[in-house]
Amino acid sequence: MHEAAGHIHQHTNENRNLLVTVLLNIFISVAELAGGIFSNSLALISDAIHNFSDGLAIAITYISQRISNKQSDNTNTFGYKRIQILAALFNAVTLIAICIFLLFEAYQRFLNPEPVQSAPMFIVATIGLIANIAGVFLLKDFSASNLNIRAAYLHLIGDSLSSVAVIAGGGLMYFFDVPWIDPLITVLISLYIIRETYHVLAETYSILMQSSPKSIDINLIREQITMIPGINDIHHVHIWSLTDQMVHFEGHIEFSEDLRISESQDIYRQIKELLENHHGIHHITLQAEFNFCCEKHLVSPTHLC
Repeated sequence: MHEAAGHIHQHTNENRNLLVTVLLNIFISVAELAGGIFSNSLALISDAIHNFSDGLAIAITYISQRISNKQSDNTNTFGYKRIQILAALFNAVTLIAICIFLLFEAYQRFLNPEPVQSAPMFIVATIGLIANIAGVFLLKDFSASNLNIRAAYLHLIGDSLSSVAVIAGGGLMYFFDVPWIDPLITVLISLYIIRETYHVLAETYSILMQSSPKSIDINLIREQITMIPGINDIHHVHIWSLTDQMVHFEGHIEFSEDLRISESQDIYRQIKELLENHHGIHHITLQAEFNFCCEKHLVSPTHLC
C-alpha cells in the first residue's frame, strides 16, 4: 500500500510540474511575441514560436499523462492514446509551415535590413531564459523514469539554448549595430526547429502507417520463436506501433503436433516472455494452427487461407 501511495504521489507531482511548465511556456511565448513585435525583432518572434511549439509538445505530454488510465470502450477498443500522435502530426505540419514563412521573412530582412530595438529584445529573451531554466528544474527529477517527461525536459534545454542565442544577438546589435544578426538568428532557429520537427513528422508518419519499429528485427523474432520446442513455424506476422511507446504483435503459430488448448499454454507463455523481455512487445495476439495455412510467408498482405 505504501508503494502504491508513493506511485500516486509521484504521478501527482509529475502532472503538477508538467502543468506548471506548460503555463510557463505560454507565458514565455506571449511575452516574446509581444516583445518581438514591439522591438521589430524577427529572431525574438521565431524564438516565441519555438517556445510555443515546445509548450504544445509538453501540453500533449500532460494530456497523455492525464488520459493514460482512461479505459477502452466498445467504440474505441484501443483506447484514446493515439490522439497524441494526431496532435503531434498537426503540431509538426504547422511548425514547418511557420518556419518556411520565417525563413522567407529573414531573406527579406537580409535584402532590406530594418532597425531593431535591441534593449527590449535582450530583456524579453532574458526573461524567457529564466522561465525555461525554471521548467528544466521542475522536470529534472522525473526525466530519468519517464520517457515522455524526458522528451519534454530535452525540449526545454533546447529552448534555453535558443534564448541564449537571442540574448547574444541582442547584445551584439546593441554594442556593434549589426542588424543582420537578427535575421541570421531567425534562420538558425528556424532550421533547428525544422530539423527537430522532421524527426517527429517521420516517426508520426511511421506510426500512422502502422510500420514496424526500426528497433525490431522481424527475422530475428522468427528465428527465436521457431527455436521453441513444439513450434514448426510462424507466419502472417504483423508488428505495429499504437503510440511511440506501445508495440503490438500478431501472428500465426504452427505447432509441430496437434495439441489440446491446455497443452499449448506453456508455449504461449514462452513466446510472450520472449517478446516482452527481448523486444519490448507487450500486446501480443497469437493464432494457433496445425497444418492449416497453405501460404506460410513471414509477412503476408492478406490471409490467403
